[in-house]
Amino acid sequence: MTTAIIGAGVMGETLLAGLLRADVPTSELLIADRRIERSAEVTAKHGVKNGTNAEVAATADTIALVVKPQDMGSVLEEIAGSLKPGALVVSLAAGITTEFIEARLPAGTAVVRVMPNTPALVDEGMAAISQGTNSTEEHLDRTEALLRSVGHVVRVPEKYQDAVTAISGSGPAYIFYVVEAMIEAGVMLGLPRDVSTELVLQTVYGAATMLRETGEHPTVLREQVTSPGGTTVAALRQFDDFKVRAAFLSAMEAARDRSRELGAQ
Repeated sequence: MTTAIIGAGVMGETLLAGLLRADVPTSELLIADRRIERSAEVTAKHGVKNGTNAEVAATADTIALVVKPQDMGSVLEEIAGSLKPGALVVSLAAGITTEFIEARLPAGTAVVRVMPNTPALVDEGMAAISQGTNSTEEHLDRTEALLRSVGHVVRVPEKYQDAVTAISGSGPAYIFYVVEAMIEAGVMLGLPRDVSTELVLQTVYGAATMLRETGEHPTVLREQVTSPGGTTVAALRQFDDFKVRAAFLSAMEAARDRSRELGAQ
């Protein structure tokens, strides 16, 4: 099967590179971007063919739309008259519903909605997929195979996609924010920046690995570190005093609401 990726930005190229690492032949991959020079750059780097949005859509069995939400309407207009019968359209645009896409494509077109995240750059992405009105189990399987080339995949009803966007879609930025703050704290406490960075990065990596490999609830693991009257409990008390947990909840609600707004626009 031929896969066309429309949108050769960071995520589009990441998906393309992941498929190539998964041994998908270059002859089965196509790339398109509204910036001709960018499309040519990706072609030269990865050895795949390129074309206009309409041209690649006309020959592909699966079309991955890796475009900005505000560009989705115009892209759908460009490809609507070119789709092969039975083609699957996979959208990686935040906030855009399958209903929006289906209404702008030929009747019966199979659409699957995806919310990816940037750790796909290192093959550790987390993607949530949702089926549209006309998509089947086979379409979901095909989408999973596409996304597994760059990480992990879960299936969720589409009504949860705005929450997924707030948790895993935007989630890497929250982690980077915390890591940045911890590194700066280490420097403030007198550590050389490179030492502080190494301490924080390995601590975050190790903690995440413990969560995945032990299967323990995070509360259990946190309590194992928190000795009565010790250093950790003193730090956690500060988090509670500054309402850090409440701030995270409010922040993710704001991200969910913004995802809804993008879809409405």
